[in-house]
Amino acid sequence: VQLQASGGGTVQTGGSLRLSCASSGRAFGSYNMGWFRQAPGQEREFVGLITRSGGSTEYADSVKGRFTISRDNAKNTVYLHMNTLKPEDTAVYYCAAHRAYSGPYSARYDYWGQGTQVTVSS
Repeated sequence: VQLQASGGGTVQTGGSLRLSCASSGRAFGSYNMGWFRQAPGQEREFVGLITRSGGSTEYADSVKGRFTISRDNAKNTVYLHMNTLKPEDTAVYYCAAHRAYSGPYSARYDYWGQGTQVTVSS
């Protein structure tokens, strides 16, 4: 499974962005998808996940109510909709995939995209 994240950029505080993560592999619908982020000098942290069918999502407390994850299995793509962005959301955002439910644990995810930079200016 190859993952390609895109959609990052620079926005002002309070703005919105939508990140996309496209998979080139088959059976995209067989994978649970996670989003993670890493700010400079910090460890990679969990942002949220969506289950294979899209029927369930989970979010980190820091983004709950502001970020939403969705997926379109027909397009082999998962999305991270980010609203009310804050400067502390500035990071490189990664998508990841794993067949089994892996929760917020990055080490359990087998496949990773290359990351896309999100910068929120104050």
